[in-house]
Parts: sequence; structure tokens; C-alpha cells
Amino acid sequence: MDTVFDAHVDSIASATGARFVHVTTAPTLRQCVRGGGVCALMVVANHVSWVDIFAINTVMPVRFVGKAEIRKWPLVGWLCARAGTLFIQRARRQDTLRVNEVVAGALRNGDVFAVFPEGTTTDGSTLLKFHSSLLEPALQARAAIQPVALRYEHEDGSLCTEAAYDGPKSVWDALTGIVSQRSVIVHVCLLPLIAPCGRDRRMLAFEAWESVNLTLFPRAPNNHTETGGDRRAAAR
Repeated sequence: MDTVFDAHVDSIASATGARFVHVTTAPTLRQCVRGGGVCALMVVANHVSWVDIFAINTVMPVRFVGKAEIRKWPLVGWLCARAGTLFIQRARRQDTLRVNEVVAGALRNGDVFAVFPEGTTTDGSTLLKFHSSLLEPALQARAAIQPVALRYEHEDGSLCTEAAYDGPKSVWDALTGIVSQRSVIVHVCLLPLIAPCGRDRRMLAFEAWESVNLTLFPRAPNNHTETGGDRRAAAR
């Protein structure tokens, strides 16, 4: 069964008129496949906002793999570093190999890592293909995949694109977009685990993508059993 948490990100006015972001959510949860010797866990989620990291961390404590540029973001980069994020130069193949080795070792030692395999952010109205290279450490460590679907909403249930950090937006644009809202609800949906046994990384990426896609867009006309060509396109 799917597990859904709602994290309420509310704008709160301070005595000085400054506005902050407050996050509340359900208790911490750690899911694990205990059969077949699989106990390591990697979280795979869609990527909408810089808030994604903090929303997921309110549900389960995880470390993240993020692009190197994030480290330079004001405050957010520092917070991500403090949370144990590994920063990767994605344009450099050798750096990808280095980070994959570090993540695989950490997974074996019991750390939970989260990745955003779209490789970029969207406004939440679509889901891009999942790049399979970031899932390689899960295979090396025999880690289960925990797909997570993230959706930002207004109080009336409509999609909150103001929370997204996509396109030409700056970090400041994304921050002001959130705090300008009366309330932003973040749905954090933990989907059924995917065991690594008998799968390569492209299969893992596609199955994670399909799970998240069907959760975010259950009525979309293209949500049907994919053909072999569609599988490859969704998980390169």
C-alpha cells in the first residue's frame, strides 16, 4: 500500500514583518525489504523545488546526491552540506564514478541516500525521464528502491507552481514564490518498494519512474503499459 504524508509549508509573519517557512509532517518512517538479504535503501523522487530535500527529510532522515551548483546557493547550499549531501559534477564522468562508489559504500553501511534522477526540476505538471546512472550504487549495494512522489498544492488542491524552482527562476524567486503563498501543502507519497534482484539499472529507473508517474498523473491518457521503446526513453 502507498503511504502518503502531507507536509504543510506555511508562511509565518514574524514580529518584524519577515516571513519564514515552517514545515510540519508525520513521524519518521523507514521502510526496508527484509527478505532475500536486502536491507539497504535508496530513495528515488521527482524534483520540483529546493524544499524537496527538507520535505523528504521530515518523513525519513536521508542523505542526498545533488549537483555541485547547489553548494554555492545562499543558505540552502550550506544546509544541504550540513545534511550530508554529496555534490557531484555531472558533466565529469570520473566524478560520477567517484560519487557512485561513495554512495554504494554508504548504503552498505546503513545510510539512506536519495537521488533526483530527472537531473533537473520541473514545475510539477510533468515528469521527465529518470537517468539510470544515479541508480548504479543501488545495484552495487543490493539496495531496495523507495520511489517517492512529491506534489505541491494550494489549500484548494490545485497545483502550486509557485513553489517550483524551475526554468529561469533564481533561488530568490523560488523562495519568494513560496513565502508569498498563504499555505503550501507538500504531499510526500512513499510508494511500494522495488527490489534490485533480477533488474539492471535501466529497469530500476523505469519502474521507479512509472510508479511516480502513475501516482502524480493517474488520469493522464499516456499512463498505460509502456512498450519496450517507451521503457528505454523513460530510463536512459
